[in-house]
Amino acid sequence: MSPRALGLWFLLLPLTATACHQKPEVTLRVAAAADLAHAFEELRPAFEAETHVPLTVTLGSTGLLSKQILQGAPFDLFAAADTSYVAQVVKAGACDGSTQASYARGRLVVWVLGAGGGALTLTSLRDPRFKHVAIANPEHAPYGAAARAALKKAGVWQDLEERLVFGENVQQTLELAQSGNADAAIVGLSLAIGSKGGSWALIDEQLYPPLEQALVVCGHDKNVAAAKQLAAFMSAPAGRAIMKKYGFLLPGETLAAQP
Repeated sequence: MSPRALGLWFLLLPLTATACHQKPEVTLRVAAAADLAHAFEELRPAFEAETHVPLTVTLGSTGLLSKQILQGAPFDLFAAADTSYVAQVVKAGACDGSTQASYARGRLVVWVLGAGGGALTLTSLRDPRFKHVAIANPEHAPYGAAARAALKKAGVWQDLEERLVFGENVQQTLELAQSGNADAAIVGLSLAIGSKGGSWALIDEQLYPPLEQALVVCGHDKNVAAAKQLAAFMSAPAGRAIMKKYGFLLPGETLAAQP
């Protein structure tokens, strides 16, 4: 090799080595309903270990997350707590309707700090000791809307209306009870199972409309393939096992068993 060619080779060597190590990295941006907080603590590392695709998860009320998506927020996948919000973002062209899939059905519980929650019912909340009862804001949080429906059907809404306090989402609603700022909270089973320091009782599913939860891919760039991978992972055995652990009723299941 001539001296000139040798010099060019040495100049190119660092560039070649750098190119070999600078692989384009996809970071998947997920907008997830707040009831998925504990589930994603396990879903995220399991998915990353299998695919080597890192996730960033933004939790919130489904209604507010859908509003962000409609306003152009760059989420790649939307995991909603209510299918109606998925329909909205699909209709607006913000997400791909062909990717929509059901992934779970949520359930409501009454949660209290400490022991004794296992015997509670909605009518128990009439007791004067429950000075403040927390639910998620029913105007944009599906679990809040379901809680309102359950309280009305149980005939206790009017008794409790003046005592209600509202969380921005179902996760914040639980935190109100955990901190003592509410004496009881109506929240998702998935959060109750993953929480500490309290006890809870399931609310009869006949008292509220089914919390049918669905996901949809919303990205329009190189992240679409990764978003579809995550959607597939959540319906695969490993993902379903995590969802079931947190009390979700899964697609294809017809009986909501007591966890």
